[in-house]
Amino acid sequence: MKKIGVGVIGASPLRPGWALTAHLPAIAALPDYELRAVATSSKDSARAAEAKFAVPGFADPAALIARDDVDLVVITVKLAHHYRLVASAIAAGKKVMCEWPLGADIDQTSALADLASNTGTSNFIGLQARMAPSVRYARDLVAEGYVGEVLATTLVGSGIAWTSKSDAAHAYMFDVAENATLLSVPTMHAVDALQFVLGDLVDIRAASAVRRPVVTLVDIDKEIRSTTPDHLALAATLESGAIASIFYRGGVSRGDNLRWEINGSEGDLVLTSPVGNLQVLAPTLAGGRGHDTTVVPLKIPSKYDLAPGIPDGPSANVARLYAAFATDQHNKTPAAQAPDFAHALRLHRKLDAIRLAASSGISQAPSK
Repeated sequence: MKKIGVGVIGASPLRPGWALTAHLPAIAALPDYELRAVATSSKDSARAAEAKFAVPGFADPAALIARDDVDLVVITVKLAHHYRLVASAIAAGKKVMCEWPLGADIDQTSALADLASNTGTSNFIGLQARMAPSVRYARDLVAEGYVGEVLATTLVGSGIAWTSKSDAAHAYMFDVAENATLLSVPTMHAVDALQFVLGDLVDIRAASAVRRPVVTLVDIDKEIRSTTPDHLALAATLESGAIASIFYRGGVSRGDNLRWEINGSEGDLVLTSPVGNLQVLAPTLAGGRGHDTTVVPLKIPSKYDLAPGIPDGPSANVARLYAAFATDQHNKTPAAQAPDFAHALRLHRKLDAIRLAASSGISQAPSK
């Protein structure tokens, strides 16, 4: 298969973000892809990107989208710009990768999912936690009966951001109207992985609160008011009847920043990570069953790594997501491995159900 030419929107080296940390290293490491262009938000950053990556750089994303050598447009900018850029890329006949969430609200997400479906556009969404080898192996272990009947699952994580100190570039994350929240980002990445392993949440109760109402932007010495809940507790029933408990807090913990237990009638699985954002770093996997009195690390078979040879770190799961999309393209099996915009819409419905449960105090049964 010929290389997929990639254009990345949001790749400024002057303000390094997720594109530089994860996407560009992943693209460079995979034989199916080749970086062809980058776009940023200013002429200065575009020139800096062009010099750093040795590909054309643009201050106008439309110029990148219009290039004949760009097959796949990757969108790694603030959520407020997703709708316009995804729609433009689809209109230009490009394949599209967009970071999660796809749209700022359910209407935008639904419109983009419909647009991609109606035009036959190849696409995938940035939900890479499910690509971690440990998560994929845990899914098969559960299906094969390693823990017996799943009784319950508990996931506790730290969202890193949404604490009392931040900077001006991330001030928007403390405005609930922007929807770049503790719920929409780290919690929903974790929910997606949990559902991938154990099945859908079907009955949801939740509570959330703004426990840090004042945030200091340290780089400009300014205080702002936060309207984004920085603590979220979720209790739900899975399709199987198992009970799920999910708790996310802003900032980091001096204890475990991510611990996910799957408890069954015959055994237990435990996934842990020093990073609370499950999508950022593949967790370790331990298990025990039968007469075991504790869990021990489990060796993960090599087949569960879709991008072998990529060093552990933020780019590894992203590389596995790109590799999954390339395989789907090669096999002509859309969304067989890489989650697409239709999947993003289903998950966004779950997001809205959780948010409504938290704000209303009434349990929710989200549609699929």
